[in-house]
Amino acid sequence: MNTNIKATNITITPEVTSYVDKRLEAVISLFKNDSTAQMDIEIGKTTAHHKNGDIFRAEVHIVAKDEDLYASAEEEDLYKAIDVVRDEILRVVRSSKSKKISLVRRSGAMVKNMMKGLWPSKKGSV
Repeated sequence: MNTNIKATNITITPEVTSYVDKRLEAVISLFKNDSTAQMDIEIGKTTAHHKNGDIFRAEVHIVAKDEDLYASAEEEDLYKAIDVVRDEILRVVRSSKSKKISLVRRSGAMVKNMMKGLWPSKKGSV
């Protein structure tokens, strides 16, 4: 998985980069088999529309083979925003996975019911 980190209105330090890499390891491990997956991470400060203090934003956008996933968070601390966006993107990934599994199960059940309708049951046949 390819990862890109972009900073907006702040300077990115090696400490922040290592923290982002460490916190998003779980997300990267979920896409380790997909070499074409791309994860864009944007961290920044958004104070133009806020009146009090610094507000930090963290966004994660993942484009994989069949998925386009996005999560964002705004907090008063940069590290807290990174933690919140990590939890949110993990929730989105798990939700996407469960939707795919339920689709496969529903389609399998439909095929099974079609097969039951086409073949006669053993009790009624002679």
